[in-house]
Amino acid sequence: MKARLYEKYIKEVAPALKEKHRYANVHQVPRLEKIVVNMGVSASLEKSAVDDAAKDLALITGRKPAVSKSRHNIANFKLRLGQPIGCRVTLRRDAMYEFFDRLVATALPRIRDFRGLSPRKFDGRGNYTFGVADQTIFSEIEIDKIKRTQGMDITIVTSAPSDAEALELLKMMGLPLAEAKETAHKGTPEAPEAPEAPEAKK
Repeated sequence: MKARLYEKYIKEVAPALKEKHRYANVHQVPRLEKIVVNMGVSASLEKSAVDDAAKDLALITGRKPAVSKSRHNIANFKLRLGQPIGCRVTLRRDAMYEFFDRLVATALPRIRDFRGLSPRKFDGRGNYTFGVADQTIFSEIEIDKIKRTQGMDITIVTSAPSDAEALELLKMMGLPLAEAKETAHKGTPEAPEAPEAPEAKK
């Protein structure tokens, strides 16, 4: 059985996008390609920090994370070559749609004072990245069992050729994006001109 959001995309989102933009080919219609979830871990923490992050990420995504390792030696950051510094998971197809559904329906609404995601975080090529400060917004994480608060970056990769088309796709898929604030203020009243000084009598 296909994921709920995949069925929504096929039956509602794709036909609406194709009709609005008049794509000649169905393969031109923007779609979700993959979602990458990345957790970075400070090199100053104990060795078990990466393992703990990997366990949390496995619970959240349902996939075994790949461990990211340092590529350089940086003495100022106490970083050694080959040292584990994080973990990541790449989701595609049904797993991607199921994660996106849980993210939109249950995880993001649990963020305190949540007013929508910023629409300005596109990379110019139709991909959207945002950060989550706390892993406990996901219901799979038990608060009593976590050792430390761990944030993550979530990147949604689409096939859209522009940010505007990707924005429209994600909105139709249900991602809660806040309305962009007007950067340019409407005509501000000009300051009144100073009165001219009276001419001196000759």
